[in-house]
Amino acid sequence: MQVLSRLQVLSRLIGIATALAVVVMSGGAAQAAFGQPSPWQIGLQDSASPVMDDIVWFHTGLVYIITAISLFVLVLLALVVVRFNRQASPNPTRTTHNTMIEVLWTVLPVLILGMIAIPSFKLLFLQQSIPPADITVKASGLQWYWSYAYPDNGKFEFESRMLADADAAKAGEPRLLGVDNEMVVPVNKVVRVIVTADAAGVIHSFAVPSFGIKIDAVPGRLNETWFKATREGKYYGQCSELCGKDHAFMPIAVRVVSDQEFAAWLEEAKKKFARYDAPPPPNAVAALARPE
Repeated sequence: MQVLSRLQVLSRLIGIATALAVVVMSGGAAQAAFGQPSPWQIGLQDSASPVMDDIVWFHTGLVYIITAISLFVLVLLALVVVRFNRQASPNPTRTTHNTMIEVLWTVLPVLILGMIAIPSFKLLFLQQSIPPADITVKASGLQWYWSYAYPDNGKFEFESRMLADADAAKAGEPRLLGVDNEMVVPVNKVVRVIVTADAAGVIHSFAVPSFGIKIDAVPGRLNETWFKATREGKYYGQCSELCGKDHAFMPIAVRVVSDQEFAAWLEEAKKKFARYDAPPPPNAVAALARPE
């Protein structure tokens, strides 16, 4: 009777664990917000790029595999507790080896890891292999804000700083994520992002979850990543590196628009954010003009 009662308790615990796992796996997507995090969110943000589609698929598959392994181990532990406690087995067996079990617990984990490795390598290759770009954006991490330039589209650059709480509320922007000047890109175009940081600054990290991108911005070094936004809208990210005292106040906002809207914004940005390179000092000009 005591053994049966223990089995009933363990079966209930296993049932509760299974139910929680199902809730976690199914409830995350329902609580995720479009382009930004939401309160009590437990899943990934909605995907808006092919790379993020694959990340979500891979993450979901891993959750199922991990849940199955955890439940299997839990069942084994329950069997050990019930069948091999002192009361149920007063005379323990002296068996020390089982060839079949040792082969299985070596081969099965290798097969599982191999099954996981193949799609993970494909995903890594997709993230690192940048297709021919339709547009290039240079994102520079400064202390503590971002600046953006479009080197293939004109000589202009602009800073993107976080809005104060009052300004964000007035503009209908999320707190700590709204900015004064968003990075603007066209929809369904391959965007190559060149990421760096101020040479006299620190390491930052450029991350936008809905696009599945996250890459370090290292002073004096150019890193690059890419995304292809498949839906118009506004998407938010943050610096994902502990970069200093204002690390929590370096939001990233990307506005995805149609081709026509992007062309109009580009012409306006060229005038509004035009960059004029300062001429060299007179002494430098004279030195260049002086014959050897």
